[in-house]
Amino acid sequence: MSAYAGKKAVVIGGTHGMGLAIVRALLAGGADVVLTGSDERNVEAVRDEPGERAHAVRSDVTHASDRDELGALVRERFGTVDFVFLNAGHAELEPFHEVTEESFGRQFDISTKGVFFTAQRLAPLVREGGALVCTTSVANASGNPGMAVYSGAKAALHSFVRVLAAELLPRGVRVNAVSPGFVRTPTMGVSASADDRAAFEREGGELTPMGRVGSPEEVARAALFLASEATFTTGVELPVDGGIAQGLVPAHG
Repeated sequence: MSAYAGKKAVVIGGTHGMGLAIVRALLAGGADVVLTGSDERNVEAVRDEPGERAHAVRSDVTHASDRDELGALVRERFGTVDFVFLNAGHAELEPFHEVTEESFGRQFDISTKGVFFTAQRLAPLVREGGALVCTTSVANASGNPGMAVYSGAKAALHSFVRVLAAELLPRGVRVNAVSPGFVRTPTMGVSASADDRAAFEREGGELTPMGRVGSPEEVARAALFLASEATFTTGVELPVDGGIAQGLVPAHG
């Protein structure tokens, strides 16, 4: 109950999936949390669940005004924070020849630009010894067909993590990333039909060396390790992918 007692955290994208798993683990450990979501319905669904130590707000990483309001709210509520989890992303499955400027823009606006400027707004509130943890993706380097834009957007975020780690190091703030593979979330991380998401999950179980997709809780434990336990680690990307990035031979292969 006391693992995170007295800690203050912000979880971007904390209303479902991996972000909500992080929120629940923090609350179970005694932390106070501000969590955000861009969909008001998702925010309402979790608003009463976490209890008095959590504050759920609608905030869109792609809107400068929302980022400013969030920064002001966090400063007013907490003053400074220990952890910031940047768990925002948007993927659209489409072959290279079907990508449009609109779909390209949507994915980079959320996964890259939105995360970057949210980090810029919240980083000054992170106290010495604190940490930022971003969610990248195994798609950074896996070359999955149909995910060219998403892969590029998350690869850019990976590069940002390395640079931000260097820039924030003099302040004693660490910056790292978790890189999930196939994880069983409500959307499976993609904008697609229910049938396509189910097929995506089946594919994940076949491609992952461990022979299954991961859980949000497994990603949350890795993110929390980087935030609170890995105190001599900065600028790294930790795979949480069942062995995909390592190219391990599947146990059932």
